[in-house]
Amino acid sequence: MKIKIGKKFVGDGMPFYTIAEIGSNFDNSLRKAYKLIDLAKKAGADAVKFQSFTAEELVNDNCFKKLKIGYQSRWKKSVFEVYKKAEFPKKFHQKVFNYCKKKKIEFFSAPYDKASVDYLDKLGVNIFKIGSGDLTWLENIEYIAKKNKPIILATGASNMSQISNAIKTIRKTGNNKIILMQCITNYPASFNNINLKVLDMFRKKFKCLVGYSDHTPGDIVATGTVAMGGCMIEKHFTDNKKLSGPDHGFAMDPIDFKKMTSKIQLMEKIIGKPIKKIYDEEKDQYFSMKRGIKSSQKLTKGQILRREHIKLLRPCLADELSADNLKTIIGKRINSDLDISTAIKKKMIY
Repeated sequence: MKIKIGKKFVGDGMPFYTIAEIGSNFDNSLRKAYKLIDLAKKAGADAVKFQSFTAEELVNDNCFKKLKIGYQSRWKKSVFEVYKKAEFPKKFHQKVFNYCKKKKIEFFSAPYDKASVDYLDKLGVNIFKIGSGDLTWLENIEYIAKKNKPIILATGASNMSQISNAIKTIRKTGNNKIILMQCITNYPASFNNINLKVLDMFRKKFKCLVGYSDHTPGDIVATGTVAMGGCMIEKHFTDNKKLSGPDHGFAMDPIDFKKMTSKIQLMEKIIGKPIKKIYDEEKDQYFSMKRGIKSSQKLTKGQILRREHIKLLRPCLADELSADNLKTIIGKRINSDLDISTAIKKKMIY
């Protein structure tokens, strides 16, 4: 399985795809957005991701004030005010899209309303992201799927029935370009519930590509995702973890992201291909460590070989019979006199 995103393919046999989630970390500054794009590109990201919404179309301030949730107590402003400040202005979209095109890094966004879906589609994005919070908004999922572009579908705080319904909704439109992302919707997330084996289960059950939208510290989940057959990682990205704002503190900075991409590339090399053979770098060890067939005493021409005439010892010379030939030579005769500790070769027996 593989899917094309812009000029790159993701999936089986393709390089692992890394997404720098800028989200709200551009701090309402176009110049800062450009800076983060440059840093992400330099750190090895394949794509940068934003979020396209208006606070009015996303949250209900009155209901949030009645909802007592832990993270709200850490915010000095209301949920509505925080989201309002985090909006990615529509006037920035075209400029950022063009900048990413110039810098040769993929731009995409998660649209949280139909107007944003249409705008991003008209802009020319090559992929859509559906955030975990919208996984049950099947109406919008169907609307996105009908654009017939690849979809990254996050599954944080969702059960299997909800995930299955979302997948079915997408596929009913004829769109089968899905990358299903395991996710723990907590900021930051702990390692207790990462469950990388979910990736294998997703892949088998839904027959689609898989990846991880990760909110844990560091890059261990990313490298683990590679090892588990995932094709994509999404990590929040900032230039300074100490800045205020909902997403800076747990995000990766450019140094972190660069280390992660290097480790991912190393893990891809480590995983390699499903081929088992004697590799060039271990050929010397093959001869030095494998046991060869040696005479344990002097033997005379025509003598029948018995087990007591033989010792299996390292090394096994290039033209010597290896230990796994033992049973094939017992009971056969030698065609010349042999000294003790002679390496026995095929041409010596008949």
